[in-house]
Amino acid sequence: MSARLVKRRAWTVLIVLAALLVASAILSAGIGSTHIHPGEIARVIWHHLGGHVDVSQANDSIIWGVRLPRIAMALLVGAALAVAGALMQALFHNPMADPYIVGVSSGAAFGAVLVTALGLNVAFGGFTLAPLAAFVGGLAVTFLVYALSRRSGRVPIGVLLLTGIAIGGLIQAVTSFMLLRQSTADLHSVMAWLMGSLASIGWPDVLALLPYVVIGLAMVAAMQRDLNVLAMGDETAHHLGVNTERSKFLLLLVASLLAAAAVAVSGIIAFVGLIIPHLMRLIVGPNHRVLLPACLLCGGLLLVWADVIAYSLIPGDVLPIGIVTSVLGCPFFLYLLSRRDTAH
Repeated sequence: MSARLVKRRAWTVLIVLAALLVASAILSAGIGSTHIHPGEIARVIWHHLGGHVDVSQANDSIIWGVRLPRIAMALLVGAALAVAGALMQALFHNPMADPYIVGVSSGAAFGAVLVTALGLNVAFGGFTLAPLAAFVGGLAVTFLVYALSRRSGRVPIGVLLLTGIAIGGLIQAVTSFMLLRQSTADLHSVMAWLMGSLASIGWPDVLALLPYVVIGLAMVAAMQRDLNVLAMGDETAHHLGVNTERSKFLLLLVASLLAAAAVAVSGIIAFVGLIIPHLMRLIVGPNHRVLLPACLLCGGLLLVWADVIAYSLIPGDVLPIGIVTSVLGCPFFLYLLSRRDTAH
């Protein structure tokens, strides 16, 4: 296939994904206990963008006050986790790597449970300390794993992987012990967060996450060339002028930043960072200049519909979105394992 055809196909995929994402956001906003027509949803959005149209107060409260913040959060979290997964898979040269492989999820869970156990999860202006503690915990464990993995100024990928698994397991054990010491009410709220949820999300939560995602994606955009060169191997990348250790550190930092920020606001939502990069790599190829935007769009698309399933599957109840993504992701992970076994 010629370079021109490859480029045209990549642009076609990105345009289709973008169109599907916009359509999904509008359609999903109308799904719920009260069905609202897409035309009314467009009117509500236009009204808040400054358009002079009359909208129903009830529909405005449902769409702008409840559903659109959830959709916006699903887009941001899905994009952050999918891009973080693509970065981790590039870093580890392994399509089964995901953002939590170096302890991001276990560190975030530890941070949230710790402030709850210490009675510090107090509210300030509508925000609680648990999301901030989760973010700090996720990044702290990542840096700990990185520091323990250094060998003579270098960080071998295999050592980093095994260290992440070991430290993550230890922190999960400590977190489980703290959970056993909590009261029933605290335990219920923490467990609901650990399973992942976009319930009770408002625009302030979206605005709190947005800067981290924007900064992370800007850093990713600046490293696209390094990602493609690192895919050729450390030795080749070094000969092509890439500072491999610096690039690997920045990759790890950005992936952990995106994953920790997402976990801090939504809890642990598994498998998004595993499924999306692998699927997009099959469709658009390994070029990160195309792969990363495709992951961004498809990650948001997946989480928008996973959230719809979460609040539509059981009438009158809302499933944790982490359960939905796990049900989708577990068979896919087993499929990847079977393919690798067949290949070997």
